[in-house]
Amino acid sequence: MSHYAFTFQGEILHALASGALFWPKQNLFCVSDLHFGKAQRYATQGGSTLPPYDTLDTLTRLSDDISNTMARTVICLGDSFDRVGASDDMDDQAHDWITRLQAGRDWLWIEGNHDPGPIGLGGIHLANHTVGSISFRHITDQRTRGEISGHYHPKVSLKLSKRNVSKRCFIVDEDRIIMPAFGTYTGGLSVLSEPLVSIMKRNSTCILTGLQALPIPRPNAT
Repeated sequence: MSHYAFTFQGEILHALASGALFWPKQNLFCVSDLHFGKAQRYATQGGSTLPPYDTLDTLTRLSDDISNTMARTVICLGDSFDRVGASDDMDDQAHDWITRLQAGRDWLWIEGNHDPGPIGLGGIHLANHTVGSISFRHITDQRTRGEISGHYHPKVSLKLSKRNVSKRCFIVDEDRIIMPAFGTYTGGLSVLSEPLVSIMKRNSTCILTGLQALPIPRPNAT
């Protein structure tokens, strides 16, 4: 399993190539912005029709990561569902899959702006959570240090072999980590766009996701 190990607030964390984060010392796995049910929302609202496989694809990748890390604690860092009530529309296969993943683990749903947390799916529901010197919340609080958050779906554009490639990424500085979106049909915000430029320090690092977790300096904002 490809990962990039780095130190944050005196702790060794692993940024996984999938876009999840693992904290070995705490046996803690964190993922953000799953956005289950996005394809269904698009179809319901009469927007672009997306193939209705996003939930199962996201669950497959989530399950693989949890199995590989053998995590005992899972934190879903907000916007786990694409809208309020989407968890009620989840089919039996997906519902049962989440139940199996939760078995024998501490499972925390952090409130997001799209979804306050699926009440009918077990686990604990919190606005935020702190472990040691590190806090977890959906949207960054710039007054806080030692924070892991999501919400902005950061991505970076690179020019490779004469073509532009966009990659989801973590963005990290000494005070905070902003996670990439994990959900299959989630878009992204460039790390060179506001408010990410203002939130993150100029010497921040982007950790690319994909086939491998690869750190690069954040490109300079213009």
